[in-house]
Amino acid sequence: MRSTSCKEIAQDLLDRCVAGNPPKELPRALVEEPCGQALFGILVEGLADRFEPALCDVYARLFSQAVAHVTEGVDPASLVAHYERVRRTRPISGKPQQVYVLSRVTLGADVAVSSVLLRAAKRRFPEARIVFVGPAKNFELFAGDPRIHHAPVPYRRGGLRERLAVWEELKVLLTADDAVVIDPDSRLTQLGLLPVCAEDRHHLFESRAYGAETGSALSELAAAWARETFGVIGGKPYIALSRAGRAAPKRKAEPKAKAEPRPSGSGRPAGPYIAVNLGIGENPAKRIPDPFEEQLLALLAETGLGLYIDKGAGGEEAERVERAVERAAVKPTWWEGSFAGFAEIIARSRLYVGYDSAGQHAAAACGVPLISVFAGFPAPRMFERWRPLGERCQVIRVDRRDAAETLASVREALKLWQRVVS
Repeated sequence: MRSTSCKEIAQDLLDRCVAGNPPKELPRALVEEPCGQALFGILVEGLADRFEPALCDVYARLFSQAVAHVTEGVDPASLVAHYERVRRTRPISGKPQQVYVLSRVTLGADVAVSSVLLRAAKRRFPEARIVFVGPAKNFELFAGDPRIHHAPVPYRRGGLRERLAVWEELKVLLTADDAVVIDPDSRLTQLGLLPVCAEDRHHLFESRAYGAETGSALSELAAAWARETFGVIGGKPYIALSRAGRAAPKRKAEPKAKAEPRPSGSGRPAGPYIAVNLGIGENPAKRIPDPFEEQLLALLAETGLGLYIDKGAGGEEAERVERAVERAAVKPTWWEGSFAGFAEIIARSRLYVGYDSAGQHAAAACGVPLISVFAGFPAPRMFERWRPLGERCQVIRVDRRDAAETLASVREALKLWQRVVS
């Protein structure tokens, strides 16, 4: 099947669900391997990003059919019934010896949400073994915390079967009777739909529906859920990098032959700097059209501080940022490495600037002033949920992706930041 056909089927289904007219049956075409990207990227994410309780029910009913189609012996109705039970917010009983906190898989979500629950678990159960379950690159954000252990579980972003492959591994890992599982709407369990342990030990923070009547950010909702579930108040995001995660970046040449070489030693600028990330996570709607990025970099350079720019995932993203640097005629220091390494750079910066991404949550967790350009959200509630929190957080909500208008907002945010730090 052509990928465009997959996209059309998924988009039509999403539109019907959002309009309040979901079908009873999931189109069979969407569970076939060629449509895996459309199933998750358009339908599943589209339902989740609206943070509507009714769409949680729609997701459970439709996605349970997808799981049953590719997994022998699975009954969709049983999956939904399991989901209905574990989604109920209830206090943890007893004194578990192990607390497994599942990764959200995306880095920003693990900072904004999972870290709040890790902190709560440490406070509530000081004698228990606290285990972060998820990819190694995510665990690097907490590897410096001696209380947090790691159960490495990769998540493959392929078709439906590849994404479900982790299910059996989780059931083996989480089987102990003396353990509880904290599920922050993890992609590992497909948002709590997959049974991975006894139901009385599975606690799902259904972030798409919890606190639906409020405009709270996800970090606030996670803290409220932790208060109900752990009996712990005051939860906040945090990161704890290990020394191994603070390695200096690889030396890279500047985009143009005449550019200055990178600083020696640690690879950091010689003086104070602004950390910048213009990654968009493969979502073009998050990006402000040209010439915004080159003008933004020139504006930041006018502060007199160095610029430390993350090349992100490389490829087209890195090339786009390199072009913006060239046109802005600035001479930055580049980072090309792990996100944990860049998080350390953010933590040492005077200011963080970027689009809606993991970087903004790392900056907020570290108490670093930030300017976030937040565009491309499908519904206002997504903006409310994903915005970083803190007195030093300036989040620019972009309802119209106009380069001049957005740059003017950044300029005003910079003035405010400069008045505060001067």
